[in-house]
Amino acid sequence: MQSLIDILHSNTNGESEDIQDKKNYTVQAAEELTVSSSLTTSQEQQDHSNNKKKVNELNRSLTARQVSMISIAGSIGSGLYLSSGKSLANGGPLSLLLGYSIIGGLVYVTLLSLGEMSTLYPVSGSFCSFARRFGSESLGFAILTNYTFNDMVSVASDLTALGIIIEYWNEHFHYWIAGLIVWGGLLFLNIFHVRFYGEMEYWLAILKVITIVIFFIISIVVNAGHNSMHKYIGFQYWSHGDAPFVDGFKGFVTVFVSAAFSYGGTESLTLTAGEAKNPVRNTPKVIKTVFWRIVIFYVFSMFFIGMNVPYDYPNLSTKTVMTSPFTIVFQQVGAKSAGSFMNAVIMTSLISAGNHALFAGSRLLYTLATDGYFPKIFAYRSKHKVPVVSVFCVWACGGLCFGSSFIGAGTLWSWLQNLVGVSNQLSWLCILITSVRFRQGLKKQGKEDYLKFKNWTYPYGVYFAILLSVIIILIQGWSSFAPWNTSDFFSYYIELFIFPTTYLIWFVIKRDKWVSSEEMDFEADLYVQTEEELLLNHQLDNLHGWPKMRQYISDYFV
Repeated sequence: MQSLIDILHSNTNGESEDIQDKKNYTVQAAEELTVSSSLTTSQEQQDHSNNKKKVNELNRSLTARQVSMISIAGSIGSGLYLSSGKSLANGGPLSLLLGYSIIGGLVYVTLLSLGEMSTLYPVSGSFCSFARRFGSESLGFAILTNYTFNDMVSVASDLTALGIIIEYWNEHFHYWIAGLIVWGGLLFLNIFHVRFYGEMEYWLAILKVITIVIFFIISIVVNAGHNSMHKYIGFQYWSHGDAPFVDGFKGFVTVFVSAAFSYGGTESLTLTAGEAKNPVRNTPKVIKTVFWRIVIFYVFSMFFIGMNVPYDYPNLSTKTVMTSPFTIVFQQVGAKSAGSFMNAVIMTSLISAGNHALFAGSRLLYTLATDGYFPKIFAYRSKHKVPVVSVFCVWACGGLCFGSSFIGAGTLWSWLQNLVGVSNQLSWLCILITSVRFRQGLKKQGKEDYLKFKNWTYPYGVYFAILLSVIIILIQGWSSFAPWNTSDFFSYYIELFIFPTTYLIWFVIKRDKWVSSEEMDFEADLYVQTEEELLLNHQLDNLHGWPKMRQYISDYFV
């Protein structure tokens, strides 16, 4: 710290008074930080050193711009582009809009709750590790194994969806060829330095954002009358046939699982905290953007889809071909090339989503090993601190699941979508429950001042979200009961059997109890900012005007 102050004191000749005043202000702040740090006892310094070692086991090379864009890339994939078509066909335009808005609100509260914990403890396992620390070992094992399986299945679902997308150009193409090529590419991006993963996600995310903006513009143009029918559309599809609610309440609740599948990945953005620079500042910043991402990328998209695509559009949702509403809207401008462009973007989004799922799944498998659930071999890291054994395992299992797509890509993809969707909902529920216990423990031990980022909806928003999650999980499979459909029933509810089973397996082995508020450990893995980070964050917090805007642009794009 002293060296930083010396640097700031030096090289002031020839500077303007304004710059010198700012530098003097920064020097004063640094001196205050130095005095504060000198009050820390030698024992506390040792504890901080041990904690820092624990949370720095992986390579912290993901920059602010990469983490910010990864948070966008992780939430835009096959779910948004393909599941929206199935939801529109089953529920109609208003069910589509309301369903995605409700799930979006649930996800927002969940991410605020997760942000509180991840800012203090930026560990690789994120919410899965928190379930063990503030819940029980059995809960931690259940959510870790289920979410790791979730990511393995997500890799397979994205590879399977590639085949469905390719059918747009050639129904007789051997889709598995493209799947195998992408499967091999995903391993390359994840097996080496984490910068490969981060940089790939960054550029793919930019492409997604640009495409969504173009989609909004084209949607307005198409709706205004520049379409293949040469007429103004307006809201006529909201009163077309059985719209706006198709199949009543049963159609409405089926949207939830598709929406949950689409939003899947938003919660896993905190998994990057284990490999992010300056997580105390960057994690809250990313969390705060969740609301706008939900509104812009999901709610607005569903609004425009419902306006421009009728729910009974041919092949919108079948067992063999699933046409993306995004592609349909691009086609309506009258150019085949426009639809091909959108389809190509969807393909890159599938690659990005598969890349993100492989990254997240491997970090969770790594956490299973470091937390003592799985053999230590899965915790082996390369010289670049990449958990290579875990990467290979998740990659291989995802490939095996993809191999089962020979039973029929459309049928398998529908099953995978439901499995992942329900798994996401169970994860959100566990995050919310863990968050409540986390807050209760802090209050009981008088450590609420530890919070560097607070969920402004706590406690009422969190409790309401818990209740809403339970209701949605139970009612969303309503369509499988009347008429009875065994396949649909298990696709909606099999996770409700798997999750408790994994919990009971570890409980039978360990006979563990839920940790009490008094016994919760708030010191282990607590991230301690370096002197450089403290000084940098102090400077950034006091920027105003153009310097603040320039820093904002730098965080996201430079």
